[in-house]
Amino acid sequence: MIARTGYTGEDGFEIYIPADEATSTRVWNEVLDAGAEFGLLPCGLGARNTLRLESKMALYGHEISDTINVWEADLGRYCKMEKGDFIGRAGLEKAKGEGLRRTLVGLEMIERGIGRDDYKLYSESGEEIGYITSGSPAPFLKKNIALAYVPLSYSQLGTVVLVEVRTQKIKAQVVPTPFYKRARK
Repeated sequence: MIARTGYTGEDGFEIYIPADEATSTRVWNEVLDAGAEFGLLPCGLGARNTLRLESKMALYGHEISDTINVWEADLGRYCKMEKGDFIGRAGLEKAKGEGLRRTLVGLEMIERGIGRDDYKLYSESGEEIGYITSGSPAPFLKKNIALAYVPLSYSQLGTVVLVEVRTQKIKAQVVPTPFYKRARK
C-alpha cells in the first residue's frame, strides 16, 4: 500500500509492506534502484525526526499524549466537536471550558546549545515553567530549534526563556511555527 501520509512536511509517500525480511529487502533494493537516476538516497529516523520537527508535526509521547489535550497541542482543527458523541468528548469539552493553562510553542536557541526532549525550561528569573517536547539542530535552517510546552504568559513571540542544558541555562526565544513550510506549487 502506498499513502500520501508523509510525516516530514515534504511532498512524499509512505510504502507499507509485509514485515518479513525477504519482502522488505526486495522492496528496499527495488526502490533504491528505481530512484538511483534521480539521486534517491536512504535516510533514517533521525532525518525524519528533524523534518517532522521543522514542520511542527506532532509525535505521540512528545507533543501529544494521554495527558496533553488537542487544544494545548494546537491541534484543535482536527477535533470536530460538532460531529456528535465520541469517546473523550466530555473531557475535551471540560478542558476547553477551563481554558488553556499551557500551550505548545516553537523555540530557537539564541545562545550556543541544543534543547533536547524533556529538557526543563525556566523564566529569566529562574522559575521552572515548562519543558521541551522535541528539540534538534535543523540542518536546513542552520539553527537549533525545539517545541516546548509553556504557560500562556510565556507564549508570545520573542519571549526569552532559559533551557537547562546539563548544568547550564541557555537562552532561547519563542518563534513562529512551523519553522519551515514547503512551498506549494
